[in-house]
Order: sequence, then C-alpha cells, then structure tokens
Amino acid sequence: MLAAGATHLAITPLDVLKVNMQVNPVKYNTICSGLSALVREEGASSLWRGWGGKLFGYGAQGGCKFGLYEFFKKQYSDALVDSNRSTVYFLSSASAQIIADVALCPFESVKVRVQTQPMFAKDFTGGFYHFGDEIFHVITPPVSHINCSQNPIVPIKVYLILFYSPAVSMIMFSSFEHTVDFLYQKVIQKKKQDCSTAQQLGATCLAGYISGAVGTVVSNPADNIVSSLYNKKAKNVLHAIKSIGLRGLFTRSLPIRITLVGPVVTMQWFFYDTIKIFTGLPPSGGLPRDLEKLDT
Repeated sequence: MLAAGATHLAITPLDVLKVNMQVNPVKYNTICSGLSALVREEGASSLWRGWGGKLFGYGAQGGCKFGLYEFFKKQYSDALVDSNRSTVYFLSSASAQIIADVALCPFESVKVRVQTQPMFAKDFTGGFYHFGDEIFHVITPPVSHINCSQNPIVPIKVYLILFYSPAVSMIMFSSFEHTVDFLYQKVIQKKKQDCSTAQQLGATCLAGYISGAVGTVVSNPADNIVSSLYNKKAKNVLHAIKSIGLRGLFTRSLPIRITLVGPVVTMQWFFYDTIKIFTGLPPSGGLPRDLEKLDT
C-alpha cells in the first residue's frame, strides 16, 4: 500500500495533465504547454486535484494487487504443478487485479470527475460526498449501451475491471517475471540468491520499467475511451472509438502516459522489493516452488 500510494501521489500533477490531454488534446497538446495552461487558467493548486484518490485509491489497489498476486501465485503454483510459468502468472495477476480494481473503483471514479470537471467538487472528500450511493450501487449495462448521461462513472469502470484491466495486468506481471528471469540468466548470469542487494534491486527496477512501458501501450486505447466517456465527449463506447479514431486510441496521450507509468511501476517494484529484502524475504520473480527446491 505504501509503495503504490506514495508513488501515485507524487505524479498527481502529471496525471491531471494526462486526463486533460485526453479530454482536450487540441488545448493540451504537449506536456510543457499543457502544464502552463492549467496553472495559468486554474492556478497551481489545480495540478493537485484528485490527490486523495491517488494516495488512498491506488494505495488500496496496490496493496491488494501485489499482496494477492503473491498469494494467488502460491496457490496456482501448487495446484497447477505441470503448467508452464506463464499460465500461473496470467491466472495470478488476473485474479489479483480484479479484486484490486474493485477496491480502486470508487476512488478513481471521483478522482477523474474532480480533475476534469472543476465545478463537480472542490476536493476529493467533497467529490465522494457529492457522488454518494451512486458509486457503490451499480448495474453494468452492455458495452454498447454504456451511457454517460445515465450513469457516467461507475459502469465504465466496472466494465474495465471485469475485462480490460485484468488482461493488461496479465501482460505487465508476465513481462516483469520473464524479464527478471532473462536478466539473471543472460545478463547478470548468477542465481538470484547469489547476487548482491544492488544487483537484485537493479534487476527489479529494469524489469519494472519494461513491464510498465509494455502495459502502457496495451492499455492506452481503454484509457482514452474512459476519459472521453467520463467528460461526456462521447455517448457510448462505440461513439468514443469513432470520435477518437483508431490511430488516436493508441497515440493520444501516449508520451505522457509512458512518462507517468514507467517510473511509477519501477518505483513500486523498487519499494516493494526493498521492503521484502530488508525483512528477510527474497526479491520478486519466479515461482514459490522454485524457492522450495532451493531449500531442499
């Protein structure tokens, strides 16, 4: 929770800019000009809108995602002894991500409204109060009928929780695991337990950045669609795809998202593994059954 919440809090200004770039790409077309426009028109404090959602929401999500990933990895590894590593990584990350996103959902919903609609609420607490029971009582409609005017926030997020977000998490965690394996086998050429703390954390950081970059590219279309729907730029998902365009889905706000996600994921893994190492636990990467073989 500490690793995820603190890192997301630190990049709140960039997150505010990212959301506004997705909603109004003409006005906020570059990082520098976008930040200048926000400060000039809405004040420096506008860069920290939604900080509560970043700190508490992503703290809760990170705690569930990383903690439950380790839990499910152990369970699936024991149950699927004959399965390959990727299967265990996919199932573990998807299972953990669904639960983690349920925890994040209300926080993220209010955060985006606070960031893109200044009149919605002055701060995160006010946004939560204003939105009320609508956040927690949701019926998810078919994807083609998700309508912002009827229920603008939560149905969109729930759809992504059930389908898109787990898929992205599967790619990111699997990329991390396989990158860690590659680094120890081909680059460092030592067993993990024989490496120094600096080498272990270095492998963690590099693998974290690569997995974050891969996940950013894969998730960019959904992120653009959500921002368009949240700000009522489109009536439904299909309308959002048509208005943004296929190229725009993959390229709009991609540089700012890579700037955001890459370092954030890297720092999350760094803090997470630092805590693990200094509490006597092995750094991330590999399956629990691998450690059991070393102990025997």
